[in-house]
Amino acid sequence: MSGSEGAADARLLVSTSGGAPLMRVARLLLAMILICVVAPAMSAPQFDFQAPQNANDPALPGVMRDLAERLLPVYQEPDPDRYLANLSTLQMVAGNYGAADVSRQSLRERRRHLDASRPIGRGAIFDVYAYAKALETESKMPFADAFARAFHEVVGRLGDHDAYAVTRWLKSPPSIYRDAFQKALDQQRASDSIDQSDAVELLGKYLAFNAYRSFGPLVDGLAAEDDRRRYVAEEQVLIKTPAGATIAAIVVRPNTDSKLPALLEFTIYDAENAAHECASHGYVGVVAFTRGKRTQGQDLVPYQRDGEDARAVINWIAKQPWSDGRVGMYGERYSGFTPWAAAKRMPPALKAIATSAPTAPGIDVPMDGNVFQNSAYRWSSYVINTKPADDKEYYDDALWHALDQKWYSSGRRYRDMGRLFGKPNPIFLRWLNHPSYDRYWQNMIPYRAEFAHVDIPVLTITGYYAGSEVGALYYYNQHHKFDPHADHTLLIGPYDDAVMQRGALANLQGYGVDPTAMVDVREIRYQWFDSVFKHAPKPAILKDGINYEVMGANEWRHAPSVAAMASGSMRFYLDAAASGDGRRLSTRKGSSTAFVRQTTNFKDRRDASWVPSTDLISRSIAIHNDTMFVSEPLARSTVLSGFFTLKLDFTVNKQDMDLNIMLYELQANGNYVRLFSPIEEVRASYVRDRVHRHLLGAGERQELTIKSERMTSRLLQQGSRLVMVLGVNKRPDREINYGTGNDVSEETMDDAGPPLKARWYGDSYLEIPVAK
Repeated sequence: MSGSEGAADARLLVSTSGGAPLMRVARLLLAMILICVVAPAMSAPQFDFQAPQNANDPALPGVMRDLAERLLPVYQEPDPDRYLANLSTLQMVAGNYGAADVSRQSLRERRRHLDASRPIGRGAIFDVYAYAKALETESKMPFADAFARAFHEVVGRLGDHDAYAVTRWLKSPPSIYRDAFQKALDQQRASDSIDQSDAVELLGKYLAFNAYRSFGPLVDGLAAEDDRRRYVAEEQVLIKTPAGATIAAIVVRPNTDSKLPALLEFTIYDAENAAHECASHGYVGVVAFTRGKRTQGQDLVPYQRDGEDARAVINWIAKQPWSDGRVGMYGERYSGFTPWAAAKRMPPALKAIATSAPTAPGIDVPMDGNVFQNSAYRWSSYVINTKPADDKEYYDDALWHALDQKWYSSGRRYRDMGRLFGKPNPIFLRWLNHPSYDRYWQNMIPYRAEFAHVDIPVLTITGYYAGSEVGALYYYNQHHKFDPHADHTLLIGPYDDAVMQRGALANLQGYGVDPTAMVDVREIRYQWFDSVFKHAPKPAILKDGINYEVMGANEWRHAPSVAAMASGSMRFYLDAAASGDGRRLSTRKGSSTAFVRQTTNFKDRRDASWVPSTDLISRSIAIHNDTMFVSEPLARSTVLSGFFTLKLDFTVNKQDMDLNIMLYELQANGNYVRLFSPIEEVRASYVRDRVHRHLLGAGERQELTIKSERMTSRLLQQGSRLVMVLGVNKRPDREINYGTGNDVSEETMDDAGPPLKARWYGDSYLEIPVAK
C-alpha cells in the first residue's frame, strides 16, 4: 500500500509455530536490524521506465518486477514504519514473498508496542497475502490452500470487530484496484522515467491489483465459514405487527448465551446491510424492511407506515430470549428517518438514536423549502417497483435528464410528469396534494411538542455538503426547541450524504478537505452507542452538544448550542452599486429607495438543457436567473459559524416566487468556494409558516426574513470576499412557481403572464454569524 496504510493492526500476530518455516525468525531479526541502519533519504533517484498500455498486458508482471528489483537495493526512507510497509511492497512485487512476510511481521511487532490501542488497518490485507504467497513458494502449496491457511491463521485469531473489518476489505471488488492501477499507468505513460516516490506508489497500486485478482474468488467462502463460527444469523425472519402486516427482517447476533442490546436499522432498501457489522461490535444486529420489501401481497408505501411498523419490530426485539430489552436505532437518509418515525410515540425499549443525514418527509423530501423536486418522482417510481429493469432505469441519468427537459419545454403542469414519462405514479401525485407541512406530513415524525417526549440520547451526523443536512438540522433544532435539555449531540463537517457508507473523502468534488476532518464517522457512531449501552466513555470528538469542523482552519470546535457557535455577526446590505460582474454587499446601509432589479421570464425555455454546476470550487459562477452580490475584501480573517439570515425588502409583481440562495468565499487567488451545498431554496409564501401559505402582495413593498436551514463553518481568509447569489427558480429539474397564488403543481406556462419583476431595496441585508 506504498507507505500510506494508516493505522495497521497492532494486535495481529502470526505465529511462527505450527509448521511455519523457522527461517522466518532469522529473517525477522535481520529486518529489525535493517530498520536501525536506514540512512536518511537522499536526492530521489530516477529510473528508466516505460509504462505498459494496459493493466492486463501479459508482459506487465515482468515489467513491474524489473522496476521493483532495481528499486530494492537503493530504496531509503527515514520513517521506520513507512520503510517496512514500502519494503514489503517492493519485495512482493519482486517475488521475494518470504522476505516480504518477515517485513510485514516486523511492522506488526513495532506497532504492537507503539500503538496497541489503535484499530486494525488495511495493511492486514497484505499480512494475509504475503504470508499466503510465502507458504505457496516455500511449502509448494497451491495458492488457494495457502491463502485459506493464511486467512485462518491471521483472521481466525482476531476479535470479531477486527475480523469483520479485514474480511470487508478483502471483499472489495478487484475492479476498483484495477481501475486505480490503470489510471496510474495512464498518468505515467507520458514519461520514460520515474522517480522513487512515484515508483513506490505505482508498485503499491500494482500489488493491490494483483493481490485482489488473486484472492478475490476465494474470500466469500472463507468469510462465510468464519462468520458461521462467530455469529448466529437468521436471514428471513417474519414479524407480525398488531395491524396484521408482515415485516421481513435479518437478525445476526454474536455466538454467545449472553443477553445483548440490539441495534436496529429499518430501511426501504433491500441492499447491503450492517447486521454483521453490528454483531461484530457486540450487539445483536437487526435489519427490518419497509412493509412490502421481501414480503408478498403488500403494497410498498414510503414513509406513511414506517413509524407504526418500526415500533412493532422494537417491541418484538425486546421479547426475544437473546435481548436484554434495550434497542438502539441507526441509519442514513431513509433509514435515518425511521428512528424518528418510531420515536413519534416512544416505545419503551427504544433507548438511543444515531442517524446520519436523515431525511425529514415534508421538510427536505420530496420538496425542499416547499419546492418539489423532480428527483422525488424518480425515487418514488423506483422504490414502489421491484423489477430488475427498474433498477437499470433508476440509474440512467440521461433518461431522467431527458424527462426534465421534455417537461420543462412542454410548459405543462407539474402533475403531468408521470404522463410524460409514461408511468403513472400515485405516490408522487399524493405528495403533490400536500404542498404545505400539513397533517399528512406531521403524522410521519414528531411534531412540535412531541419532540419533548424523545427523552433518550440522540446523535446526529451530517455535513455542510449533504443534501439531507436540512432534515438533520430540522430534527436537531426542533428537539432542542421543545426540550432545551434534550440529550442530542450534533457532529457536522465537510461531508456529503455518503460519508457514512464510504468514509470521509480527502477530495470532495474538487474541494480539498482539511486533514483533521478525516475521521471515521462510522466508528464514532459505534463508540457513541457503546457510551450509551456499555458505559464506555464518549468519543473524544463529541465534547459538547455541537461539534463542528471549521473548514479552512483545520480544527474542530465544540459549543453547547447554535447560539454559542458565534460571538457576534456581520451585516452586509444589498447595494445597487456595481461590483465586478454583480452588485455590492456593503457593510454600510445605503439609500432605502435605491434598488436592484431582477427579471425572470418564465416563458423563455431556450435554457432547457441548462444544468447547474455542482463543483464546490470553481473559477467563475454561471449566473442563471440570479443576481450576484460581492463584498469588499475582508480586512481580517473571519470565522463564519452557524446559520445565515437574509432580510429582503422588496416589491414583486407576483403573488409568490421560489428563491434560491448560495454563499461563496471568493479567495484572493480567484477561486469561488461554496460554503454549503446544495443551494438553499425557499417558497416565499411559506417562509413565515411552513404549515400555512401566506401569499405576497403583488406590487406592494414588503419584507421577508429568510433564516437558512443549512449550517456551515469556515475560516474566511483576510483579503477574501463574501459572495451571495440570489436567484428566482426556473430550472428543468424543479417545480416552477408562476406566481398566480394557485396550486403550483396545477400551473402551466399559460399562467406565466408577464415576466417576474422584483426590486431588492437597499434596506435588504445578509447577516452572517461570526466567531473569534
